Amino acid sequence: MVSSVFTLICVLHSAIALTCGSLMIFYSKEISVLGHGPETASKLQGSTPHDQLLIETSDSFSGLLLFTIGFLLLMVSFVKDREFQSFFAKGCVMLHISTAVWRFFFERKLGDLAHDWPRHAVGDIALAISWVFFLVYTWREKYD
Repeated sequence: MVSSVFTLICVLHSAIALTCGSLMIFYSKEISVLGHGPETASKLQGSTPHDQLLIETSDSFSGLLLFTIGFLLLMVSFVKDREFQSFFAKGCVMLHISTAVWRFFFERKLGDLAHDWPRHAVGDIALAISWVFFLVYTWREKYD
């Protein structure tokens, strides 16, 4: 039996990644203000026109990467192999936990981003927990 929970979680994560990626590509300054506040966002924009161009280009490519990840998640959501679903969910848990750990050890040391890391780490943990719920659900389904 194929798990529709996997498809649901993948489509949900895909929608989040596609939306955030699109917003980062086309509205990077506004998203920076929304995510970090106006004061920190102005500091993160760079001081010279060359710096600003590099930062905008970097933000756009980060958005494109996130959009691509969302598209790949959408494609993966239709895979019917139960073992692959379990393997993929475990990988996603490790990815989100690693990101939260990275935020704890490195992002909190950056002066301008130090106040944002707890909120972002909680988001990473929440995304990891959704995959853990899937793993528990499939484990329960497998052994019941």
